[in-house]
This record gives sequence, structure tokens and C-alpha cells, in this order.
Amino acid sequence: MTNLPPPAEELRILDAELRQLDLRRAVLLRRRAWLVHTLRAAAAPQPAQGTGAAPGGPPAGPAAGAAARRPETTAPGVQNVLLVLGGVLLTIAAIAFTLVSWGHLGIAGRSLVLGALTVGALGAPVTLLRRGLRATAEAVSGLATALTVLDAYALHEVAFTGADGVGYTAAASAVLAALWAAYGVRLGLFHPLPLAVATAHLPLLLWAIAVGAGPLPLTAVLLATAAGGSVVALRAVSAPVRVVAVVGALGTGAVGVLSAGWLCWSASDPGSAARAAALLVVAAAVALMTGRFVPNREVAVAAAAAAGLCLVAGSAGVLRVSVPGEWTVPGCQLFAMLLLAAERTSLPLPLRQGLVRAAAAVQGFAVLWAVPLVAGSVLGPAVQAVTPWSGAPRTVRDAVFAGVPAPAHASTVPLVLAVVAAALVVAGRRTPRRPAVMVVALVLGWAAVLVLPVALQLPYTAGLVAQAAMVVAALGLAVRSDRADGGTSPLALTALLLALLTSVDLALLSLASESTTIGVLVTLTVLFGAAGRRPRHAPFTVPAALAHATALACALGASAGLRPPHTALLVLVVPAVAALIASRSSGSRATVPVEVAGAAAGLLALALAVPDPPMLALVLSLNGVVAAATALRPERRAVGWAAAVLLPAAAWVRLAAWEVGTPEAYTLPVTGPALVVGYLRRRRDTAVSSWTAYGPGLAATLVPSLLVAWDDQHWLRPLLLGVAALAVTLVGARLRLQAPLVLGAGVLALVAMHELAPYLTQVVGALPRWVPPALAGLVLLVLGATYEHRLRDARRLREALGRLR
Repeated sequence: MTNLPPPAEELRILDAELRQLDLRRAVLLRRRAWLVHTLRAAAAPQPAQGTGAAPGGPPAGPAAGAAARRPETTAPGVQNVLLVLGGVLLTIAAIAFTLVSWGHLGIAGRSLVLGALTVGALGAPVTLLRRGLRATAEAVSGLATALTVLDAYALHEVAFTGADGVGYTAAASAVLAALWAAYGVRLGLFHPLPLAVATAHLPLLLWAIAVGAGPLPLTAVLLATAAGGSVVALRAVSAPVRVVAVVGALGTGAVGVLSAGWLCWSASDPGSAARAAALLVVAAAVALMTGRFVPNREVAVAAAAAAGLCLVAGSAGVLRVSVPGEWTVPGCQLFAMLLLAAERTSLPLPLRQGLVRAAAAVQGFAVLWAVPLVAGSVLGPAVQAVTPWSGAPRTVRDAVFAGVPAPAHASTVPLVLAVVAAALVVAGRRTPRRPAVMVVALVLGWAAVLVLPVALQLPYTAGLVAQAAMVVAALGLAVRSDRADGGTSPLALTALLLALLTSVDLALLSLASESTTIGVLVTLTVLFGAAGRRPRHAPFTVPAALAHATALACALGASAGLRPPHTALLVLVVPAVAALIASRSSGSRATVPVEVAGAAAGLLALALAVPDPPMLALVLSLNGVVAAATALRPERRAVGWAAAVLLPAAAWVRLAAWEVGTPEAYTLPVTGPALVVGYLRRRRDTAVSSWTAYGPGLAATLVPSLLVAWDDQHWLRPLLLGVAALAVTLVGARLRLQAPLVLGAGVLALVAMHELAPYLTQVVGALPRWVPPALAGLVLLVLGATYEHRLRDARRLREALGRLR
């Protein structure tokens, strides 16, 4: 190849180009380092103070500062704030001009100014939209709508001064709504259409008020306005328009429905009630049409439910003035049942579901209406316990609502409850929640039968027979349900609980008559005792039989003229029977409930016997015997402690009643056999504790003697008791038995303290006053100095006692 430039010239050119490349590379490297630093500074948290760059980094220039700072708001946000603020300020200025500076201009000037401002504000958005300034056009259009309102006000003040204010407002609101709607549609602006829809809710209502319409036309106007709002809400495309229409339709519709309901329920004749009911029918039709076309399923269901409630409310209002008061609620139930026919129609599924929910809600309201009579029938008989055997009343209602007015229009309550129960039974066959539905139906059916004698004002005896039949039927249903389900089903458990509740109500109701009380309690005791033969029902029925037997014992005692302490002996039969039943059913689910019922009867016997100490001693001893018999069962050994408390307590109450001052003559005969029995038991079973074998026998003599010796002023009893306690202590130490050692040592220490107390008192009185505090301080000092040593000795003593048997 031939080199065009000479070699030396070419070398110079290459060197120059390499230098340029080196310079360019250095510039690019510096630029890269600055960009990396800028990105890191933007990602890192900004320092609280200082604006300079970090040492060793590139200098902070204007570009770097702008890149590091983040804007706190967006440009569109700033624009909107400025535009809205400008429009608000202009609107305020226009209002101030109209209201304050209006009188400074003549008629021509005022018309010219407002007209020019309104025309300019209405036309300016056209130009702004052509230039793409939509936000500015929206702000100016807001000013224009405000000016149109001011124009309407000015027109009334100048040209229509004699027109009625309400009527003129109705016409002006209609014109303005149409003007704003056309303006918004024509220019495609955002806010005029929602404003027009909101204003369109006013003309009809204001016009009706202006012409002096009554409550019925006003209600019709409200419903018509709500219908129009619903149409707009269904057909509107814009979300703001739809929201405004929905809010307006719901507001006017709710007020209209409440007004129609009030007119219907407060009507004094069928014609007025029918006219108000027609408005409720219109409201229901509007709600159904809305639910038919609304796309949201939940909204459709709610609309259909509201429609069903409106229909039932209208029919109830007509029934209220057409039939007797007690038939209003059953009539509402009938109309609600008719709503269920929608299930067989071709209506959309959401509408059918809504109508069914409305029917269910009506049934719920009917049940709530029946609650006062049911609650009175359940709780009312408790009043008989205040004045028992005061005489049988004429009717069941007199016995239940004694001194309290019965609920009005309650004669159809049984029918209402029975209808709801039957509807639940029918509906329960087609639902997966059949057990729960059947339980609710059973409770409602029981309530219907319970209040039937009260509602019909049956004779007192007939009411008792009816409740007794309910107890039998509930127990029979429980047995049948168990046979069908092969176990204790929720239905059987509910039937048992209802039988118990009815039996309590029946027992309280029977307190009005002496013979009736005894007969009812005998019947209930036998009935629940027979039902207790079924193991599944025994945990409920056997305790109920024992409770009724306890009440029967009290009633028999009162009937025989016995005092309460003597009646306690009859009550003690129940704990004895309960102990016998529990021993035969040991290990079953009924054992604990039976024992609890027996213990409750024993406590009642104690409470009855408290006024008579000799009888109280007898009751305590009999309770102790029952407790001791229970303790013979291996799993109830702990009950022996109760027997160990009850039997000595009985002896002491008897001694106190006899005013005996020498208890050893009565306690020693008990202590001897008790120690022999304990010795024989320990020979058979070496694992028995000395507290169980010898504790009760030793305590039976040592504790009463100690209590008497504490107040004894002679020396013989403390001496003998001290010698006996010393002997018991030595025997316990020799045989390494814990109970004799602890009881004997404790009694011996207390006797010694009692005997030395007078001498200690004399010594303390003879000493100077500073000596006792000094001695106490010295003792505390010594105890503190040897604290660790004493703890070690106490630990050793505890371990030694623990090794004793």
C-alpha cells in the first residue's frame, strides 16, 4: 500500500486523536461519577440540617440540588387547588356584589353587570375546551352555575317581587336543573350534571308545599321524586351522577315510606288507611323495579326485601282499622306467607330471595310481639311463692298475672307462635341446618302451648292439667328423638330442658292451693323418677325428681303443721335417697348431678333446722351419717372429711343445747371406738394415713377439751388435758405417726401457753416499759442473725415429719 500522508504526519494525527479520546473519556468518567452520586443522594434519607455536599464528593450545584429534592405535590394537584380557589373566590365576590353592592347601581347597570358576567362565564368554557384547558373550563363553569343562581335571585327581586317565595324557588330550581343538565351534556363538563340531578329533587316537593298540599300528596310527591331518582341512577353512565341520584332517591324514598307508614297506621277509617296503603304499594313497586334492573345482586335483594315490608305494612295498616286489634298481627303473618308464593314465580332469583327475607322478617317481628305474654307466663307464677296457699284463682291468667295487667290484644299469641313454628318445620325439610331449625320450631311450639291457657283464660285446674300434659309430651319427645337419632340429639336435649322449665313453672303455679301443690309435686316426682330410668336422660331427670321431692317434703311438713326444724327431718330423706341412687349408678354421667342435688337438699335441711339447736344437732348427725355412708365408696373417700366435720359439730351443738360444761363424758365414748376402728383399718391397709385413721378420733376429744379448758379457771382440766396431750405426743413419736404427734404437740403447747399466760402477764407488768421493746428488738436481732440456721432446722423437721406415716 501506498501511504498517502507521510508516516510522520500520520503518527502526529494518531497521537492527536488519542489525546482527544483521553480527554473525552475523562469527561465521561466525571459525568458518570456525578450521576452515581446524585442517584445515591436521592435514595438516601436527607440530613436534617446542612446543604453542602459530603467531603470528597462532587460539588453541589443547582442541578444536583434540584435532582435531590422531591416535589411534595404534583403539578395537576397545584393546578386544581388554584382553579378551585379562584372559582370560590369569584363566586364569593359575585354573591357579595349581588347582596351588598346591589343598591349602588341602577336597574340597567345591575342587569348589564350580572348578564355580562353570566354570559361570559357560560361562554368561556367553550373557548377553554377548544384549547384543551379542561380543568380551567370546569372551574369557570362552576362560577357560571353560581351566577345563574344569583341571576334567579336577582330576577325575583326585580321582576317577580310579588311571587310566592316557595313557588318561585320551585320554578327556578326546575329551570336551573334543566339548564345545567343541557349545559353539561352540550359541553361535556364534569360538575353541572350531578348538580342538576341534585337540584331536580326539589321542584315537585317545593311546588306541593307552595300549593298547600296535605300529608298524603306530599308523601306521593316524595315517592315520585324517589322514582325519578331511581330511573336516573339506573340509566346514568357517569359515576358522580349515579351517586347523587342514589343518595337522593334513598333519602326521599325513605322519608316517603316512613310518612306513608305513619299515615297508614294512624288512619282512623279504612278509606284513609287504604289511600296510605296505596302509597306503600307504589313504593314497593318502585323498589321492585329498581331491584329488577340494578346490576348488583345484594342491592336487588335489599330492594325486594324493602318492597315486601312495604306491602305487609300497608296491609297491616288497613287491617288495624278493619278487624279487631288482636287479629292485626296474624293478618300480617298471612300477607307475609303470601310473599312466599314468589318462590314459584318467574321473578329473578334476587327478587325472590328478597321477598322471602321480608316474609321471614315479618315472622320475626310477630314473635317479638308475642314475647311479653310468653315471659309473663314463664315468670309470673313465681309471685305465688310470696303468698303460698292463698286460694285458687278463677282462671290461669289470674294466677299468672296476679296484680299485674296482662298484655293487651294477646289472645292470638298462640296462633302467631304456632304459625311460625309450622313454617319452620316446613322450611326445615329443605335446609342443611335442619337440626337448628327444628330446635327453634320446638321452642316456639312449646311457647304457643304454654300461653294457650293464659290467652284463652281457661280455668285454673285446666291450666295445671295442660302444663302437666306439656311435661309428659316433652319427656316423650325426648325419648322418641333419642330412639330416632341413636344418641342424645339437640332436639332431645331441648325437649328435656323445656320439660324441666315447664315443671318448675307448674310447681310454682300450683302454690295457690295446698292440695294442688301436694298433688302436683307428687306427680312431678314420680314422673321424673320414672324418666330417670333411661341412662341418657338420668343426668337431667333424676336431679329434677330429687328437687321436686325436696319441695314435696317441705309442702308435706307445712301441710301437717310442722315447724321448719321438724320439716328438716322430712327433707333429709332426699339426701339419703340421693346417696343410695349415686351408689347404684356409680361411674355414670348421672352420679355427680344426683350427688349435687342431694347435697343441696342437705343444706336446705340445715337451714331449716337452725332455729332449733337440738333439731340442728340431729340434722347434722344424720347428714354426717349420709356423708359417712357415701365415703364407703372408693371413689368418694374425700367425703369422709365432711362426715368428720358434721358428726363432731352435731355433738357440740347438742352439748351447747344441753348446756353441758364437761364435754369429755360425751367425746371420750366417741374417741375410743374411733381409734379402734382406725387401728383395725391400718392393720388391713398399711397405706392408710394416720390422719385418716386416728385424726378424727383424737380431734373429737382433744379439740373440745381444749376449747373448754381455755376458759376454765381451775387447774384440774388443763392438767389432765396436758397429760393426755403429752401421752399422745409420746405415742406418736414412738410409733412415728404424724397425726398423734402433731395434734398432741399442738394441744400441749396451747395448754402450756394458757397456764403460763397469767404469770407472763405479771412479769411483763413488773418490768419497766422499755424492757418489752428492748427484748423484742433483741429477739428480732437474734432471729435475724441465725435466720439461715433456723431455716435449715425447719427444713430438717419438715423432712422428718414427712417420713412419718
